[in-house]
Amino acid sequence: QGQVMQSGGGSVQAGGSLRLSCTVSGYLGSRDCVAWHRRVQAKEREGIASIKTDDGITWFHDDVKGRFTISQDNARNTAYLQMSSLKVGDTGVYYCAAGFGFGQSCAVDLWSQGTQVTVSS
Repeated sequence: QGQVMQSGGGSVQAGGSLRLSCTVSGYLGSRDCVAWHRRVQAKEREGIASIKTDDGITWFHDDVKGRFTISQDNARNTAYLQMSSLKVGDTGVYYCAAGFGFGQSCAVDLWSQGTQVTVSS
């Protein structure tokens, strides 16, 4: 059974940066992508970024494009979400997940425990 472990997050002032780490382990089958989702304010959880682990192709939601980047360390089975120029509206719970990539989408089914990101003004 595959597992997804997340670390990072915390509190930062607006304009600051944080990095989230996502490590996958165990049996992943044909899962070939890692995605980041978040639940902010009163919105439902939504995907904000993803990376195909085989070719490194990334996708970003318009809300974070240009501010967030993804990288990966395949030797450590870890993906990183670097969040810069953070806004108060980015405050929420962030999750990473592993899944199956098709096109620019990542259909996830293995979730992390989530971590709180708080951006203060």
